[in-house]
Amino acid sequence: MAEQMDKRDEVVTTSTVHYKSGDIQMAAYLARPKAKGTYPGLIVIQEWWGLNEHVKDIARRFAREGYVALAPDLYSCLGHKVTADPNEAGRLMSSLKEEQALKDLQATLAHLKDVDGVHRERLGVVGFCMGGTYSLLLPCHGLGIKAAAPFYGQVPSPPDPLKNLACPVLYIYGDADGWITMADVNRLREALKRYGKAGEVKIYPGAPHAFFNDTRKDVYRPVEAKDAWTRVLSFFAKHLKS
Repeated sequence: MAEQMDKRDEVVTTSTVHYKSGDIQMAAYLARPKAKGTYPGLIVIQEWWGLNEHVKDIARRFAREGYVALAPDLYSCLGHKVTADPNEAGRLMSSLKEEQALKDLQATLAHLKDVDGVHRERLGVVGFCMGGTYSLLLPCHGLGIKAAAPFYGQVPSPPDPLKNLACPVLYIYGDADGWITMADVNRLREALKRYGKAGEVKIYPGAPHAFFNDTRKDVYRPVEAKDAWTRVLSFFAKHLKS
């Protein structure tokens, strides 16, 4: 499918890049400002559908805001699958082992650090659904992430990994989520407090799972999505641009 480019993307350049994660040949979508300069870097982590056009569009949105955005294909190890079928998406997500995903994300972070024009000390991560899960886990592994914005991802249970959380977190959630419960969100809040970690949970009343995904009219909530986008941009500007 051809990229659905926005006129605003005239200030952005995009490409598909490849790099190794052990024996895996990783593919990723790179979006960056066209203007020469040094920019903070962001890893943008996919939903369970795969590295689809929606995720690529989010990467371009961040590039328009002055970030070098790298969206890895976490299904590289599964044949670079992309689907719109929730049953297949569920199978793909279940087939992706956490250990492999984190290894591939570590390789992604290493690649992002070496991209020309990326400020190696100003790196963040954002993810949605399955990607929200991994954007919360990745900075628990001491990899130099300075800010993380998980959207409605799973919270570790027990929350022991959060002891090693190495950056501030902005967790985005809608309380009509049919996958992630308020008990999960409260577990995150309690863990952040218990371990003395910087973090904020933003809850949108009545918003369902995946409310940020503007390609899914059944769940998309434009008002809440716009507010979440504004908050995330402010969060990353504070921690990656100040």
